Amino acid sequence: MERVRDLSELPKAHLHLHFTGSMRPATLLELADKYGVRLPDVLTEALSSGESPKLRATDERGWFRFQRLYDAARSCLQRPEDIQRLVREAAEEDLRDGSGWLEIQVDPTSYAPKLGGLIPALEIILDAVDSTVRETGLGMRVLVAANRMKHPLDARTLARLAVRYADRGVVGFGLSNDERRGMARDFDRAFAIAREGGLLSAPHGGELTGPASVRDCLDDLAADRIGHGVRAAEDPRLLKRLADRQVTCEVCPASNVALGVYEKPEDVPLRRLFEAGVPMALGADDPLLFGSRLAAQYEIARRHHGFTDAELAELARQSVRGSAAPEDTKEKLLSGIDAWLSAPVG
Repeated sequence: MERVRDLSELPKAHLHLHFTGSMRPATLLELADKYGVRLPDVLTEALSSGESPKLRATDERGWFRFQRLYDAARSCLQRPEDIQRLVREAAEEDLRDGSGWLEIQVDPTSYAPKLGGLIPALEIILDAVDSTVRETGLGMRVLVAANRMKHPLDARTLARLAVRYADRGVVGFGLSNDERRGMARDFDRAFAIAREGGLLSAPHGGELTGPASVRDCLDDLAADRIGHGVRAAEDPRLLKRLADRQVTCEVCPASNVALGVYEKPEDVPLRRLFEAGVPMALGADDPLLFGSRLAAQYEIARRHHGFTDAELAELARQSVRGSAAPEDTKEKLLSGIDAWLSAPVG
């Protein structure tokens, strides 16, 4: 058997990880029992067996089912100590996979009812991140994401809140949920508020809908990064535009397959994006539901797309360059990537 370098030792940045979706399955089952929350049978059975639930979200019914599972998991995060535990465990998992920088994405609106309101919810999350950074040494920041299923005025409120806490660990502003709902242009003012406050623009696009949603993110939201963006591969001109502007696509291969965007791992257009010069940051998206974390995404690139160690190292570099990490952190990670690549195999 050919010897290859350990991908869990490759330094990298993780730029696409959702808050609730980062939870360990055992933690969710424990919290559900603690609070008497009845999880959907399909979720309980899957997590208890160590498998991810069967999902397909390419139609609205499938997306609703996915969101139902996600909402059930979110309902188990009820106290500050649950938030602290989730953040700490997410950091531990990332460190195990070689991550040196994590930007975790959260909509604090979702947790506000249980945590005393919108501002207390965000402060609890940021406090948990701050203590986790001190305890684990992992570089970690927060990307506040609006929900495109809600009114654009809600997004503006979140954008102002995100800017207010830019000095407490918020580095970016996103837009998540079903991109078939809510036009990107409806949220342009929220993103303008975030950009004017110095935050990265990182909306989702090009996952459930095609290249047009990526163009909308660029044109209407001045995206610095695109959450997913894989459907841009269907439009050569759009690929060139992303490459020319060096807009990083946060590509989540396992998620794309689990949600039915592509039938199998080799169908995810990693090679096409890479060869077009589009920067990528591989991400795990929601490992709670999709069953694989960060290093496994690099393994998909190696096993199903033939990426060499040199190419995998370049993917890791692209994740670092696309991050909001301080320059000294970026330099340290980039040096670590070079060291990984130059080390003997085996």
